[in-house]
Amino acid sequence: MQLLLAGRIRREREARGWAIAELASASGVSRAMISKVERGEASPTATLLGRLSGAFGLTVSALLARAESDGGAGRVMRAAEQEVWTDPETGYRRRQLTPPGADPELVHVEMPAGGRVGYPAASYAFMRGHSVWLISGGLVIREGDGETVLSAGDCLSFDLATPQDREYVNPTSAPCRYVVTLARR
Repeated sequence: MQLLLAGRIRREREARGWAIAELASASGVSRAMISKVERGEASPTATLLGRLSGAFGLTVSALLARAESDGGAGRVMRAAEQEVWTDPETGYRRRQLTPPGADPELVHVEMPAGGRVGYPAASYAFMRGHSVWLISGGLVIREGDGETVLSAGDCLSFDLATPQDREYVNPTSAPCRYVVTLARR
């Protein structure tokens, strides 16, 4: 997956006619890091993917789905074929449940105990819908100055009128699992 993602990030940048410096400016990610990611020498964190995808006007899921479709996925996403991506910094695991290009997208996430992942507001600026359904464990979602505490079975639907930076935090001593729905504009 890392090499598919590296190639996809490079192709997204080149499709826009951007030099690495322009992507760095738009995303707030250093040129050196972008270069390492594009060469497959560094595995991007969830936060870094949020910044890059936001600069491209894509959700993280859309960017990952495009990378996965580069690998030849079709309309059906078989359980055995679902790509699992693990954030090298936090251990956060993300599984794309729907085939590339599906709308809405469904993503299964497992957040390790004490884990936290942040995404900039730009990661959500082009969505028309976004919800989180907590399957197990506990999850705190911080947006701006507020936070929402979720327990197993709870579902949060986000207000996308004014996108804000978000942080997903597992405050418990056990992993939590949740499903994210993402609908693009």
